[in-house]
Amino acid sequence: MTRSEITDLIARFQDAWVRRDVSLLTDLHAEDGTVETPFGGGMSRGRDAIRKVYEAFIRAFPDVTLAYDPPLIDGDRVVLIARLSGTDRGGLMGLPPTGRRFDIPCVLLFDLKDGVIAHERRIYDFTGLAVQVGAIKAKPV
Repeated sequence: MTRSEITDLIARFQDAWVRRDVSLLTDLHAEDGTVETPFGGGMSRGRDAIRKVYEAFIRAFPDVTLAYDPPLIDGDRVVLIARLSGTDRGGLMGLPPTGRRFDIPCVLLFDLKDGVIAHERRIYDFTGLAVQVGAIKAKPV
């Protein structure tokens, strides 16, 4: 992929997140693509599984936003550094929603192939997110 094609793909990804467009987000991944994420149990393989991860996250946090730094592109690899924030409106880990907000740093790593995302790795502090929304309690220091 050319740098311009990669930039366009990442812009479509970012726009789809802004609009919470699960169909487009899913279609940006390869049919047999993978997503590694602390949310949803680790590794998801294939578009159906990836769609379920997006749906579950957006259901839990319907106002979720990602504020991105400019992408770092090296060949067919992309790094997005972002702030992930939202409100627990759908419940986390089977618990009732708390209505509490979270705001955490997030890093998304992409391996691209044939014009789509072949592998995505999401790195963020899931425990910090869970503490902020009140799904788990932090032990006082």
